[in-house]
Amino acid sequence: MQAADGKMRLTDVADTEQLFRLIQSIPSPKAEPFKLWLAKVASERLHEMQDPELSIDRALENYMNLGYSQNWINQRLKSIEIRKELTD
Repeated sequence: MQAADGKMRLTDVADTEQLFRLIQSIPSPKAEPFKLWLAKVASERLHEMQDPELSIDRALENYMNLGYSQNWINQRLKSIEIRKELTD
């Protein structure tokens, strides 16, 4: 929220969800590409909730796009699996 004089205060903050809701409410055509991207990402995450293997595939693709080696990726996924087993 803004102060009565229209200036932002140092205490004005929003979490990620609030920022996304704010973006969704912007009626400008310039905001439309970002709104479409948000809808696409939300749809992908819902599909991943139904089929968790999709999120693993996405992680693999992201690591490969970042230039990590196949050996590093395999070790990373293995360490995630081990940590999950230990914390369960």
